[in-house]
Amino acid sequence: MLKIVQDMLELQRLDMRLAEVRAKLGTYPKKIAEAEAKLAAGRGDVEKTKASQLANLKDRKRFELDVEQWKERVRKYKDQTAQVKTNEAYKALQHEVETAEGEIAKAEDRLLEQMVASEEYDRKIKSAEKTLKETEERVKTERATIETEKSRIEKDAEELMGERSRVAAAIPESMLDHYDRIAKKHHGVVLAEIHNETCGACGVRIRPHVFQEIRREESNELIHCETCTRILYYVEPEAPADPPPAASAQHAPRARAGEN
Repeated sequence: MLKIVQDMLELQRLDMRLAEVRAKLGTYPKKIAEAEAKLAAGRGDVEKTKASQLANLKDRKRFELDVEQWKERVRKYKDQTAQVKTNEAYKALQHEVETAEGEIAKAEDRLLEQMVASEEYDRKIKSAEKTLKETEERVKTERATIETEKSRIEKDAEELMGERSRVAAAIPESMLDHYDRIAKKHHGVVLAEIHNETCGACGVRIRPHVFQEIRREESNELIHCETCTRILYYVEPEAPADPPPAASAQHAPRARAGEN
């Protein structure tokens, strides 16, 4: 196999590994975003519950004010009953008093509902805050793990890039350009091994004289697949091992009768 083919095979191996490493590095922003989303959701739950509690408190104050206003009306109507001089006027004021007292009862019922709801919101806030704290601890651990893995993968990428530079330095620039063009066309797969006289990448049969030229030790020519344009190479199979020597005779032939 040509030295330059061996170098390009090593370069291809490194590029494939780099592609895997970079793809893995590309997953970390999403993982971090997912962890942050968990935190945001937890904080959102706390804020939403607190906002509901605040609205509840405002309603309570409004209903408390309603109760006081209706009570004030009742006191006013009762004061007026002492001053009226006709039975009709007295009955009218009594009707207003009854109406106001009914409104007081309604407002107090609503106020009680809001007080019960407020206790429920307090419970929900405590639960949401507890969940948020647990989420913060979990996300903190997740982020630490992600950052550790990310640093390790970045170190691997840096080492691979250094090794790639070393291997690429042994390849002429014109051949590197040629390598890059094929790599862009075929997603990084530049070289294809011949199997059973066919291209290992696209499966097209290699013409016999081309196959013989690739196998010829004196050949210095890079040969491309006529179909997919990848650089072809062939690895000669290992020669079969020599058979073990025949077992030696364990007994000498017997002497014939009568021999001395």
